[in-house]
Amino acid sequence: MQWLYQHFCKPILFRFDPERVHRFILAVGRIIPDIGVFNYHHPALEQTIAGISFRNPVGLSAGFDKNGQIIRAIGTIGFGFEEVGSITALPCVGNPTPRLWRLPKSQGIVVHIGLANAGAEAIAQRLERHTYSIPFGISIAKTNCQATVDQAAGIADYLVTAQRFRTIGQYNTLNVSCPNAFGGEPFHQPAALEALLVAYDQLHIAKPVFIKISPDLDFAVVDQLLAVMIRHHVTGVICGNLTKQRDHSVLRDEHIPTVGGISGKPTRAKSLALIRHVYQQAGQHLIIIGVGGIFSAEDAYEDILAGASLVQLITGMIYQGPQLIGQINRGLVRLLQRDGYSHISQAIGRAIL
Repeated sequence: MQWLYQHFCKPILFRFDPERVHRFILAVGRIIPDIGVFNYHHPALEQTIAGISFRNPVGLSAGFDKNGQIIRAIGTIGFGFEEVGSITALPCVGNPTPRLWRLPKSQGIVVHIGLANAGAEAIAQRLERHTYSIPFGISIAKTNCQATVDQAAGIADYLVTAQRFRTIGQYNTLNVSCPNAFGGEPFHQPAALEALLVAYDQLHIAKPVFIKISPDLDFAVVDQLLAVMIRHHVTGVICGNLTKQRDHSVLRDEHIPTVGGISGKPTRAKSLALIRHVYQQAGQHLIIIGVGGIFSAEDAYEDILAGASLVQLITGMIYQGPQLIGQINRGLVRLLQRDGYSHISQAIGRAIL
């Protein structure tokens, strides 16, 4: 299957605009049969985290299935969970096109979507109509418009979506790190995150809640944010998101758009460093989900050894093919056995201890 994707499917798909291909994949995903052709199950990978049962640690990151249209297909190709969204209170068309660009030499993607999604109400109604074989989280962001630049308005926007999804999905993520929206990333400021979590706490939502932070943050700021999260009994941290930095030591493509954030291999080192730091500073208090540049079982295992309990990906699947998920899970079992671990939980953070 990997040969077929690399030598036939990918060359064809990469001839077309990436957003057009994305829409095509979503259309196919809505009709794909539940045949589990790429599924791989092993008891060493099964975990219960924050009361949620995961059959394996590999999840689809937010940003691919923005409107919750293909959760069944995501389970079929072997993911252990997915994150829907990011979802905003109001429908959002996002930024003008083009707004996705491939970086094939760097194995990355420049993303300038701008939180395009159908809005909380429409997506909630869709998700309420079905049951799913894998757990899914709800990634919540503030609507990408001038009105939400004001802090109080931005917080109110988050709360509308959180309230609508209070019984939908197994966990929430407050995405405070989208680099492509009006007003930047104000909730990366500790005082602003404090205000957001004070308001969120008042909803008394029973689900676990994660905070998604940028890999570009200075670690001194990260430490302040972690203190706020711990004070508010946040469940965990998603490390990280798109990077806005153009690091030409890892970028090999000649033409790189100046707008948008970058995903994929160019984020790998920054994401891993963030995971390690968060685990060292707060691993006893916060669950870590690692995301950024995962293209192999070795990448996923490196995140786990650094402190991640779960991992997420998108770009690796785009470049490697849907069979990657099963390959990662098989590879994780092999790596665990190589290192003498009978269960994935034994490997979490072992590179840090």
